[in-house]
Amino acid sequence: MSRTRLVALDVDGTLMSHAGVISPQVRAAVTALVEAGVHVVLATGRSAHSATEVARDLGLTSGPVVCSNGAVVARLDVEHPDGYVVERAVTFDPGPALRTIALELPDALFAVEDVGRGFLISAPFPEGEISGEHTLVPFEQLTAAPATRVVIRAPGSTPEEFHALVERVGLHEVSYAVGWSAWLDLTPGGVSKASALEEVRRELGVEPFETLAVGDGDNDLEMLRWAACGVAMGHASEKVRAAADEVTGTIDDDGALEILHRVLR
Repeated sequence: MSRTRLVALDVDGTLMSHAGVISPQVRAAVTALVEAGVHVVLATGRSAHSATEVARDLGLTSGPVVCSNGAVVARLDVEHPDGYVVERAVTFDPGPALRTIALELPDALFAVEDVGRGFLISAPFPEGEISGEHTLVPFEQLTAAPATRVVIRAPGSTPEEFHALVERVGLHEVSYAVGWSAWLDLTPGGVSKASALEEVRRELGVEPFETLAVGDGDNDLEMLRWAACGVAMGHASEKVRAAADEVTGTIDDDGALEILHRVLR
């Protein structure tokens, strides 16, 4: 890890507890890495407005942030009124997937990312589950415009049922990840945290062997395989742990901290 020059970090369940807390020790380690010349890049499913807020909370003031599971790359900019600018956004036609899933789950909640602001939603989501401004619109309006990310939430279902649904209907031209709850994230086909990080790596002039990534969810699988050293959190699923080069402690143990300290050493 002494050769690491780019550290890609998931946020929720990796740096931030399920209660929304980032420890002072993690903040200090991130600051020390930046001061040592290491590129610290958040790579998260969160939208740009939320991801960059976490980045600033960690003390990051410049550099790229991979958002929306790789569909959006923002750059921190302290001089911009929003604190960041969107550098790249990859979109897809959400209509076919939305209509297919609506037929299978007519009571599901749908949200289409409104980059930089929040989400267009079909109905109110449980409080705190999606960030930014929420604009209630007719379902057909959600299907009408290119999207960077779509969220489908079925409070009465389980993650296992979502996995079965995806296998049954076959979602083409999109990438997807199922969350801990009955939560399905759709992004453009072929787009992932890894695809965005590869572009970031090249732009920063970092060699492939100088990369490290830490994550805990299904949306981190490609990122963990992409990195020269992929580290799974101890509470991650068996599939995620199997994709990693090593496994650290759980979020309750602040497991990412051990890895950050090893990079510093």
